[in-house]
Formats: sequence, structure tokens, C-alpha cells
Amino acid sequence: MGQVLQPLSDLFQPKDYPALLVGLNEPDDAAVYRLNDSQAIISTVDFFPPVVDEPYEFGAIAAANALSDVYAMGGDPLFALNLVAWPDDLPAEILSEVLRGGAEKVREAGAAIAGGHTVSDKEPKYGLAVTGIVHPAHIFTKGGARPGDALILTKPLGAGTITTAIKQGRAEESDARSCMESMRRLNRGAAAVARQLGSAVHAATDITGFGLAGHGHEMAHLSGCGLRFDFASLPWLPGTEKYAREWIFPGGAERNEHFYSQWVTARSTLADWERMLLFDPQTSGGLLLAVSPEKADEFLAQSSGWRIGQAVTAPPGSIAVE
Repeated sequence: MGQVLQPLSDLFQPKDYPALLVGLNEPDDAAVYRLNDSQAIISTVDFFPPVVDEPYEFGAIAAANALSDVYAMGGDPLFALNLVAWPDDLPAEILSEVLRGGAEKVREAGAAIAGGHTVSDKEPKYGLAVTGIVHPAHIFTKGGARPGDALILTKPLGAGTITTAIKQGRAEESDARSCMESMRRLNRGAAAVARQLGSAVHAATDITGFGLAGHGHEMAHLSGCGLRFDFASLPWLPGTEKYAREWIFPGGAERNEHFYSQWVTARSTLADWERMLLFDPQTSGGLLLAVSPEKADEFLAQSSGWRIGQAVTAPPGSIAVE
């Protein structure tokens, strides 16, 4: 991807755009553009094909996923634009339900749908372009984790394997419902608590398509340190172990494993299915926060979350799983 983006990086040098606080020079969860000393705009976009069968749930999950990038940067969403790719032979009533799910989730976030764009496509896709706001001095970024920081995850993992089981007709109804509830839950509350901790939060990102290992690597690389995860402390959605033991993984898990495994060292006693779960791509996953250790309990007392490891002095970008 770096090679693909190189022409853009050559055209848009940071020195020529001083108000662009977060952009291509250090890719993060969203772009941030300073308006004045107290306001900066957050801009992000995300859309994808259905991960569940129910149109309303798909819309809500896709919206929560897109909004999450604003929360990961420490901001609040203001408004969003619908992005739709839709087959001509699918009933309009289905699209209406997708849009309703997305709209209600955006409204729950305190933002508004302000427009959008639709194209014809063979495969349905839906998502949002989201605009948010943040104080320029209070931006969360992936870089900044320090050795000794506590690593906190705010949602359980396993969405990739469970949604794959759903598509294969092998998921139990209760597991599917738990997974959908987690995916459509906003990261709004966790982000608000993180903002209250102020400078005690040193780095933040959300766990999505690259899985815990991939997004953890990005945080470690940009922070100039390593991350160590305690596998026994990782939270899992109900049913994750069962489907992983049956090797029900999305294709993205193998792609993530192929790309990110060079930075991952896992203890030898992990089973193959346990190791693959580190690369399981998530949809609308939780926030991964690097927090001053003395403030970790304060965060967990006010927000759902799990302490899953710590930042360590190690080669930048390295991930250790014990």
C-alpha cells in the first residue's frame, strides 16, 4: 500500500499543508485538518459489502464502523454522507432498511445524515463518509504509546470468524446475535471516558480489518516500541473458540497472517487456531488504548474494557503474545 500511495505522498508534502495535522505522512484512522486554535475537522470514509444477512443490522453495523474512526481520533462526529453501491435487481425496500439502520445509528451518535451518493454495482455495499470535530491539542493518534503503558481493549474479538460462520450457515443464533450487538455498538462511551483521562491516553486506534495483530503492529511501529499481549486476557465473543477450532476464518485472516506474522512472536503453546485469531479481521471492533498504567483502573471503572497487555521496550512494530 505504501508503494501505491507514494505518488500522492510526493504531491502533498506536509510542509506545504501545515494545517493538515494528520494525513498521508503518518496514516492514521482519519485525516485531521486544523481550522483554528480550538477546532480541527476529522474526515474519514469506510464502506463494505454485507457482513450479516439482515439489511437493517448491516446498515447499523456499517455506520458504527465508519463512526468509530472519529472516536479513535478523540473527536465527535458532526455529520455523515451515505455511500451506496447497489445492484439494479435488488428491491429498493432492502436498501431502505440498510439506510434506516445507518441513519438511526448516526442519530444515536448525535450526528446527522446530510446527503450521499449511489452507484450501480453487482454487489451491494454501504458505508459513510464522516466529518467530525476535535480540539487540535487533544487528538488521539496511533503513535505515542510508551513502554509500561497498559493496553486496554474496549470490545471483545472474534467478529471475523463468527460472521464467516453466519455466512456458511454454521453459526448458532445466540452467537450471531451477540456478535451483531457488539458490532453495532458505538465506541462513543469508551472514547468519552478516554478523553476524560486527557494526557494519560498516549495512543489510540480501533481494531478493524487488520485484526489485533495488524492494528497493534501499526501502533507499535508509529510509537517506536513493541506491544506485548497476554493471550489469556484477550476477550472473545461467544462462540469464537468453537468456530475457530473448526477453522472457520474469513479470507482476510490468512491475508493478515501472511503480511503481519513477520512482526509477531507468539508462545509455542498456542494452538494454530489460537494464533490465527490474532489476525482475525474485525468489523466495528473496539478501541485499543495505550494508557498510563496508574490510570488504567480508572478507565476500566467507568467503561467496559479489558486490560490485555502492555507496551514494552522492543524493536518498533514488534508484537509478542504470551
